Amino acid sequence: MKRALPALRRPTAMLAGGLLALGIISVVSAQDGAEDLADIISAVDTAWLLIAGFLVFFMQAGFAMLTAGFVRSKETANILMKNMIDACVGGVSFWLVGWAFAYGVSDASNEFIGLGNFGLNQLAEAGYGHADWFFQFAFAAAAATIVAGALAGRTKYSAYLIYTVVVTGFIYPVVVHWGWDGTTWMGAFTDDIWLGNGYVDFAGSGIVHTVGGMAGLMGAIAVGARLGKYGPNGEVRAIPGHNISIATIGMFILWFGWYGFNPGSTLGLSGGGAALAASVAVTTTLAAGAGGITAMLWSRFRTGRYDTGLTINGILAGLVAITAGTATVDPWAAVVIGGIGALVMYYGVQMLDGVFRIDDPVGAVSVHAFAGIWGVIAVGLFSSQAGMEAAGYSNPQHYGLFLGGGGEQLLMQLIGIAAIVGWTAVTAGILFFAIKFTVGLRVSEEEEMRGLDLMEHGVDAYPDFGPSGSGIFGSSEIGGGGR
Repeated sequence: MKRALPALRRPTAMLAGGLLALGIISVVSAQDGAEDLADIISAVDTAWLLIAGFLVFFMQAGFAMLTAGFVRSKETANILMKNMIDACVGGVSFWLVGWAFAYGVSDASNEFIGLGNFGLNQLAEAGYGHADWFFQFAFAAAAATIVAGALAGRTKYSAYLIYTVVVTGFIYPVVVHWGWDGTTWMGAFTDDIWLGNGYVDFAGSGIVHTVGGMAGLMGAIAVGARLGKYGPNGEVRAIPGHNISIATIGMFILWFGWYGFNPGSTLGLSGGGAALAASVAVTTTLAAGAGGITAMLWSRFRTGRYDTGLTINGILAGLVAITAGTATVDPWAAVVIGGIGALVMYYGVQMLDGVFRIDDPVGAVSVHAFAGIWGVIAVGLFSSQAGMEAAGYSNPQHYGLFLGGGGEQLLMQLIGIAAIVGWTAVTAGILFFAIKFTVGLRVSEEEEMRGLDLMEHGVDAYPDFGPSGSGIFGSSEIGGGGR
């Protein structure tokens, strides 16, 4: 034992010396400690916002795979091109005008739209940073991408280029200004909140998903159904997607990206943001799980089969539904909201197909618009007082009706979502019908029959088996062409 003592003296002395050095450094630099700590906190918050933005942007890959899997093989390259251009055009248009309309300078005389910071010319002066713009751009691109699925299989690519600019540059940013800016008529962050906590939509069930879904609905109405979707006697004909495998992978990518979408909407980790983000991750997960389970069991009950496509959309509907109240509801409520969201999606599909004969190839309207509307309403029903307070809303005494918080917040949610639905339906309706009667919205019957990949882009997504049927060896070498 005595022999061991000398061996311990050197590391002990080194440790003591290191601690002494740290003590001396801390005393010498105490005057700069507050500034350094503030810089570290700011850096951590900025890094969190950027990482969350990266996750939301990665959802573009999820949308691409999900939608490609749900459409026919001859439309695969077309839908992938649309997803790519969403990111490209969305970035430029949101930089040029979208951010200005969403978060630009406005005053009490103008609570409708932001007007300032075009091209980010005054970003720092307005109190924002580049991380704020990037995070919001990722949301704008997601809203535009939702539209593509509802119009898949029969829409001109040139028409898509027009409406994606308008959605990301004008229609969506105005709603963002209403709901999330600090100088607006209905938001929760204004000085003059006139009902409850104002419109509460933590991560965008209404602001992002309902806007995208409603724009998709108006586009689907304007462009009409795919050839052969509805029979002469009104029967609904299934047109199955070509690859459920990549659709499933797309769903999981979207689910993963939702952890940037919802927890990232804390906008930082300091000041309680980390604990709130963790809580949001829990409610997000539970709602997705409940949505998937509900859709699976309900499809079995209604059809006798465990439907894979409906289960995929049930998970997504649960995610969409919880996005508005993810920070203000308890875990048990997240399960209820996600489960009901899946049922809303299911009957939304039935209504569009069976009653209104509106063709939505991927279920985008039911998942995003209908489940999004439900999610906004659910805030006024299930939000807890503790949840409202933890999320930083000004009047936490106004919370969910079912938990004893009165009906004021529910009324505000109904007003807010009605405004969003009305604005999007009118503006997107004007947009799509204007395109239809000018440059044209729909491809010809021949183009639709042969496939948009070949006719719009000159390529087969699957050259060995696609419409050209040439294969990798060429038709002359294999004794004839394919389909």
